[in-house]
Amino acid sequence: MEEKEQLTPQTENTAAEVAQSTSETAAPAEEATQVAEVSAEKAAPAEEATQVAEVCAEKAAPAEKAAPAAEAPKTAEAPKAEASKPAAPATPRPAAPRPAAKPAAPAKNEVKAEVVDAKELHSTLAKLKEEGYIFLENLTGVDWGEEGLGVVYSLSHGETFEMKHVKAVAENKEEPYLDTVCDLWDIANFYEREVYDFYGIKFLNHPDMRRIFLREDWVGHPFRKDDKPEEHNEEIAVGDEPISDLAVCYTLNQDGSLNKTETPLFEEDDYVINLGPQHPSTHGVLHFRTRIDGETITKIDPHLGYIHRGIEKISEELTYPQTLALTDRMDYLGAMQNRHALCACIEQAMGVEVSDRVQVIRTIMDELQRIDSHLLFFSCLCQDMGATTAFLYGFRDRELILDIFEETCGGRLILNYNMIGGLAYDIHPNFQKRVKEFIVTMRKNLKEYDDIFTGNVIFQTRAKGVGIITKEQAISFGCTGGTGRASGWSNDLRKHRPYAAYDRVDFKEVVRTEGDSFARYMIRLDEIRESLHIIEQLIDNIPEGNFAEKMKPVIKVPAGSYYSAVEGSRGILGVYLESRGDKFPYRLHYRATGLPLVAVMDTACRGNMIADLITIGGTIDYVVPDIDR
Repeated sequence: MEEKEQLTPQTENTAAEVAQSTSETAAPAEEATQVAEVSAEKAAPAEEATQVAEVCAEKAAPAEKAAPAAEAPKTAEAPKAEASKPAAPATPRPAAPRPAAKPAAPAKNEVKAEVVDAKELHSTLAKLKEEGYIFLENLTGVDWGEEGLGVVYSLSHGETFEMKHVKAVAENKEEPYLDTVCDLWDIANFYEREVYDFYGIKFLNHPDMRRIFLREDWVGHPFRKDDKPEEHNEEIAVGDEPISDLAVCYTLNQDGSLNKTETPLFEEDDYVINLGPQHPSTHGVLHFRTRIDGETITKIDPHLGYIHRGIEKISEELTYPQTLALTDRMDYLGAMQNRHALCACIEQAMGVEVSDRVQVIRTIMDELQRIDSHLLFFSCLCQDMGATTAFLYGFRDRELILDIFEETCGGRLILNYNMIGGLAYDIHPNFQKRVKEFIVTMRKNLKEYDDIFTGNVIFQTRAKGVGIITKEQAISFGCTGGTGRASGWSNDLRKHRPYAAYDRVDFKEVVRTEGDSFARYMIRLDEIRESLHIIEQLIDNIPEGNFAEKMKPVIKVPAGSYYSAVEGSRGILGVYLESRGDKFPYRLHYRATGLPLVAVMDTACRGNMIADLITIGGTIDYVVPDIDR
């Protein structure tokens, strides 16, 4: 209390007393004159000191009034205060509960498949086809572990391109089988053979249940989670690959067992020649076993898999950023679009929104890649048909695009540009200038193409009316891109399912109705013009913003199934992704643009001359690494 009583008067000192105390503690006059002058400068004028004293006095008044209250316990009324019952403390209000986290919005590309019983699979798909879902866009085999082996069918409506997904699981994992849908869609023939090759699922009543990518003497089905190929197969196969001449068909007996029948692909008297796998006009390591009658083609049996690299299987052991490098090595003439499709699928699954700048740049790059691909299409077709000068013209102009790619990202063929969350680099300062110069040059040079090749009477004779594919056949085989549009089928995803910046540009979907080789050729040249028109609208309107979003060091996709697709140079490139919430995909499947194009070769070539196969294959425009993956 003594300390408190000594401190209390100090708090009541006025400003004048404080000033007086300060003056008493000032330095003596004998000290340096400079110090005295500084102290005098710091001292407040008298008028200001008076105002401060008045303010301090006003603040001190309540303290003086409060002093008696502090001495209240010493008065006689204190016992009454102590005797009175103290008021009960107020019950504290409980803290408001934390609001529940809002459930994350479903991903735009999430696959919500209708699960059907294996016995009802065929009838369900047939009903959907009657409802207008006439396009079998994708078919993916999956090993779901304890749930079993099965397939996800992805169907698209013929007009709106709305998608429906159907999932079916085989009843017996030891000997799995499902009903074929080859009678509904022709492309199911190749799709189901791929699932059988990798997962061992047999499709009942399929007319040709052979392997399609792996060697006939391969043991096991490597995409199954429990398969161990290294235990039953040589690390490096020695000797020639056996080629089966027997088409296998499985049917179901009444007791539930499977019945296997084999039918020869060719008769003993058939004359079969081999085109490929080393023929330059097959545009890759592709083998066509071709049956001919004189010089007329009567049947083609494509033999695939010579450069199968297991990209989808390898991806299951890679992190998501590592999977990007493999996309450039599928369709090497669609590297930008391939990587765009995978990045978009992962970004949408994670809910990542890239900047508007990224969307516009990706659109420009996709269209430059489309022109690049179509120029190579033109050049190689000309070379196959003997027009060497036109071949050189195409490569001359393609170099201009490759120079732009190289200046932007350092690559000319393998383009490591699109990344998850944006782009690896921003555009080069010269990018817009060089692209605008290319637009002017390309439009002028297209007239040379028409003069030297399009109007050539020899080419027109060899292309018009040759290799006709009807609209119904194009849909049944899933031939998208220029091949399908040449047959009258409007299937451009840039129009039907706009993505990136395609919803803000004006362009025309080029469609022809002839369905022959000349129509497929003209489609590509017209699409070059439309791509130039798209780029021209965007090149001076690239918005500001980030060229890449900040992503976590370890990227994990939420558990679920997702599907995204883009319009590639040769058609629809789809990506089916199944995640278990890990940093690597559980299943990653690509809808290759080229597999339907090879599947339709038998239909397109029958009845044509052997020399016409070169023209037909050149205008259908498949890329083998994209097929084999």
